[in-house]
Parts: sequence; structure tokens; C-alpha cells
Amino acid sequence: MLNKQPLTVAIVSVLCCAAVQVDGAKPAKSGGGGNHIQRGIQLAQEKHYDAAADEFGKAIQQNPKDPRGYANRGTAYRQGARTAMAAGDSEGASTRYQAALADFAKYIELAPKDASAYTEHGQTLSELRQYDAALADLNKALELKPDDLNAVKFRGFAEIGLNQWDKAVADFSAVIQKKPDDLQSYDRRALAYRSMKNYDAAIADYTFLITKNPNDMEATTKRGYTYSLAQQYENAIADYQAVIKVNPQDNDTFQRMQYAQSMLAAKNASPSPTPPIASPTPEEKRLMDKINPLYIGIGVVALLIIAVIVRLLTRGKAEPSSHRIR
Repeated sequence: MLNKQPLTVAIVSVLCCAAVQVDGAKPAKSGGGGNHIQRGIQLAQEKHYDAAADEFGKAIQQNPKDPRGYANRGTAYRQGARTAMAAGDSEGASTRYQAALADFAKYIELAPKDASAYTEHGQTLSELRQYDAALADLNKALELKPDDLNAVKFRGFAEIGLNQWDKAVADFSAVIQKKPDDLQSYDRRALAYRSMKNYDAAIADYTFLITKNPNDMEATTKRGYTYSLAQQYENAIADYQAVIKVNPQDNDTFQRMQYAQSMLAAKNASPSPTPPIASPTPEEKRLMDKINPLYIGIGVVALLIIAVIVRLLTRGKAEPSSHRIR
């Protein structure tokens, strides 16, 4: 019976921050394959994932109805896919991921009431960025086992992939409440907070990570970036300087620091004073007071009288003869 055969499945974080954790398995009471499972577990612990998958395959041949073989082989394939991806072998990673999905699908078929089957399948889909399908699997896992923190955590990863920031915050907060030292959940929750522009909350999570590990330069860089987004440039520069001190060749952080420095300089620059509008001097005011419509009218009348007198005096005089040849 399934409940008498504890499954030995490697529950590993999406970002590969934890080592493969495979518990010792007892041979199945019905059918063989137990020795191959034990050998496969040993090889997986030694990070020989392809060889481990081969051993789990032999266990499956001896007992094709035992879901443990599929669960463990799927885990070995997935871990081998991560290793291939890290080595730049995208084709090899894709092949192993697809093999893992097939094994976890078989795991679901043989143990449809086992929440771990859906969690493993959903986690693998999430790593392949198939977030909608992953979310469906993880929700199914939580229907079967509502307190499964692994399913809650991996659902948070899928929600981040779907930009469902508030839901991701809720899931990672639920994990942190039960496992306050789950550092990866703080990191992912900080990302969700930052994406929601809740910079203070994100900074608090990154600060917690740095408090736990002062040498965590990744968290320090992320906090510096968050400070910069919050326009707290002095704090951003301090974090960037700490990172560059440890790794002087970190050009990305150096460029971020230069940006923060330029923004701080612009923020602190004194605005150029606006020249005041010149006001009339007292003498100019008195002159303007004297010029009014009455004075203008008197001046116009005087000019007209002068023009008439000049015209009368010059009437009848001979005009000078022209010297032009006609």
C-alpha cells in the first residue's frame, strides 16, 4: 500500500539554494527495486544525477507500479536539468526537464491523492516558466494538503512569474510565519514588495537577510537598488560601495553607483535664482504719473494749430524750378 511506502522525493528550491534532500527509503513490501532506489539515492547525494536516474529506472523496471521510482527519477532528471542549464547546455536541460515532467505525471497517475505528486509536477512547470499550469498543480496540491509549505512556497514562485505580486507576498508571508528562517522566502517576498513599489517593506526584508548574513552581497546589491528606486541615494551608494569593496570588478554595481551619485548630485544642486522683475524708480513713477490722457490731448491740438499756420504762410509762393531736362 502507498501509505506504507514513504516516497523519497527531493524537495529543492526553484533557485537551487538548497542541496538535494533525499531521505532513506525502505524497499517496497510488494515487488522489487528497493536496492536500486537506495543506490539511486546515494548517487543523487553525490550529485551524479544521470547515474541516479538510471538506477531509479531499473527500480521502475522491477516494479512499474511503485510511484517512488517515478518520483525519485523525476527529481534526478530535474536536478540534472539544472546542472545542464548552469553549464550552458540548454538542449540537455530541456531534454531532462521533459523527462522529469513525464515521470511526475506518472507519479500523479499512480498516486492521485498524494499532494507531493502535484507539488513536484508544478514546481517543474514553474522552472520551465509555464506558470499558469504550475499554479493549477500547486493549487491542487494545497487542496489535498493545505498545510504543505513547499506547495505554498512554489505557488509564490509561480505567482511572481505571473506578476501577481500581492498573492506572492501573502504566500511567502505564510511560509515565513511557519518557518521564520526560510531566507529564500524573504528574498522573493522582497522582490514582490519592490514590484508593488512598497520599498520600505522590501528594504526591511533585504535588511533581515543582511543581518543574518553580513557577507550576502547579493542581498546588499538588491537593497541598494531598492534604496535607489526609493530615491534614498545616500543609502544606495553606501550599499553599492560595500559590494564594490568586496568585488572591485563588479561593473554592473559600479554603474548603478554612478547613477545614484549623479541623481544625488542633481537632487542636492541649488536651483538658479530667478532674476527679479525691475520695479520703476521713484523718479520714473513721478514721470509716469504726469503722463496722462489730458496732456496727450493738449499736445495733439498744439501740433495741429502749428501745421495750419505754416500752411497759410507758405501759400502762393513760387515753387523752385526743376533742373531736369524734359
